[in-house]
Amino acid sequence: MYGFIVLAAYTALMLAVTVCLSRKSRTAESFHVADRKIGMVRSAMSIAATWIWAPALFTSAEKAYTNGWPGLFWFLVPNVICLLVFVPFGKKMRKQAPEGITLSGYMRERYHSKSVHAVYLFELATLSVLSSAVQLLAGAKILAVVTGWPFWMVTVVLAAIAFSYSQYSGIKASVLTDAIQMMFMLACCALLVPWALSVDTGVADMIQGLYGASGEYTSLFNANGWEVLLSFGFPTAIGLIAAPFGDQCFWQRAFSIREDKVGGAFRLGALMFAVVPLSMGILGFIAAGSGYMAQESGMVNFELVTNLFPAWVMLPFLFMVISGLLSTTDSNLCAVASLTSDFGGGMREAKAAMLVQLAAAIAIANIPGLAVTDLFLIYGTLRATTMLPTVLTLNGNALSPGGVTAGVVASLAVGMPVFIAGTVCGNVVLKTVGSLLAVLLSGCISLVTAPRSEGVRA
Repeated sequence: MYGFIVLAAYTALMLAVTVCLSRKSRTAESFHVADRKIGMVRSAMSIAATWIWAPALFTSAEKAYTNGWPGLFWFLVPNVICLLVFVPFGKKMRKQAPEGITLSGYMRERYHSKSVHAVYLFELATLSVLSSAVQLLAGAKILAVVTGWPFWMVTVVLAAIAFSYSQYSGIKASVLTDAIQMMFMLACCALLVPWALSVDTGVADMIQGLYGASGEYTSLFNANGWEVLLSFGFPTAIGLIAAPFGDQCFWQRAFSIREDKVGGAFRLGALMFAVVPLSMGILGFIAAGSGYMAQESGMVNFELVTNLFPAWVMLPFLFMVISGLLSTTDSNLCAVASLTSDFGGGMREAKAAMLVQLAAAIAIANIPGLAVTDLFLIYGTLRATTMLPTVLTLNGNALSPGGVTAGVVASLAVGMPVFIAGTVCGNVVLKTVGSLLAVLLSGCISLVTAPRSEGVRA
């Protein structure tokens, strides 16, 4: 019953907000970049909400529960740093491509190359699908239990909700609803964390839980700390710090925000974002310190809320979960729709791209045995494949189109498979090597093949 109430209320609210507070987009410019007039605070809330995806809600609690504060550290810190690192490059993009809409379009114009354009389109579109899949996967895991509906049905319902308001006014709807969603998430954190700490031994449990459920994770650099660093922290940090550079969601926001507010919006967004995974991590600590035995560590915060609080608390918790998951999903929809602008596509093509992306995401989310954390690590590594060529290009390095293409393809064809093999086999060395290859091959090959003479600089 709770699940149905939350889904119905969420859908009604997001549609009402979108229809009443944003005008239906009639042009591609308005649909994709909101005429480049979005202000700082609303943009910051949108950036934070978009970045609060399934891992921010669940992986943060899971790592705090299983690996203590070292696990949460290696998840939270890179998540915040990546948004700050992105700031100067977001500013450069606006100056170099004042009429731009997509990263792939920028790279095509810089290199006048169909192959460069193709590899960037592949990376951006694939990331959008995989990111949406993990949101649907995580949301459906909880809502299928709460509603009693079949898992596949919940993934379809969640996808339909995100599409319902995103297709109305594109990025304007996404940013507007993101701001509302962010307010709900912050309010829920402000309710749950102080309440959990005030219950009997709440503070003592949190302190005890800082070392994880086993009590063995006392330092970043003891034996257990190194294990967390190599198996999770290092590949996660690479994927996260590279994340905004290979994610059209963030480039789209950089193009949509008022040019003088781009830096401030991303810095404020990073601060707002940090509150949510930190709050979920605290719940993970409390669960670990109390001796709670999670049925599924990836959903430990959901289990704790179910067991610790009155039944009605599930309503705001579910609203927070749906807000976090669908804020990323609707951003992905707008991102993949914006890619159609590279081909001069209009509104019909943009909305068709949204539907295709959702169909693919639903199919992936319904793969049996798929885990949220594994999928997060895999597509996090995917984003790293284009980071260095993008950074080098924005910094004005003269690269060859063939070198950029070959570099990204090498990262995809070598780095990604090595990392996936390491993830599947649980091999720490392979995961680490795969992460490094994914980020470094594209940059190294681009530099080695760069022309010796001075090219056009930014």
